[in-house]
Amino acid sequence: MDAIFWGPGWSSPEDQVLFARLSKALEGENWVLDGNYSRTLAIKWDRVQAVIWLDFNLTRTLYQAVTRAIPRLFSQEELWPGTGNRESLKMLLSKDSIVLWTIKTHRRNRIKNQGYMEKEDFLQ
Repeated sequence: MDAIFWGPGWSSPEDQVLFARLSKALEGENWVLDGNYSRTLAIKWDRVQAVIWLDFNLTRTLYQAVTRAIPRLFSQEELWPGTGNRESLKMLLSKDSIVLWTIKTHRRNRIKNQGYMEKEDFLQ
C-alpha cells in the first residue's frame, strides 16, 4: 500500500488518484496486499478471498519500524522505485516519523481492525 500511496518527495495523492492506482494494482487474477489506508477498504475488499491480520503488540511493531528505518537511513535506498523517497534523520525525528506514527496509531488501528474482524458480514 505504501508503494501505491507515496509519490515523489513524500507527496500524498488525492483520493481519486489513490483509488485509481489501487484499482490498477488489483486488476490481476491473483494478488497479495498489505497495509492500512482504511479509506481504500471498498476497493481492496471488493474481490478479497481472505484477510490475515497479524496482531502484533506495540513493542514488536515499534521494534520492526525502528529496525527497518535505521538501516535504510544509512543505506539511503529508495523506498519505492521512482519516488526518490528515502529515510532521513530529519524525517525520523519529525512529527511525520514512522516511529511516532507507530506509537500514536497502534492502539487505534488495533481496535479498528478488531472491529472489522468481528463483523459477521466481513467478507460477504
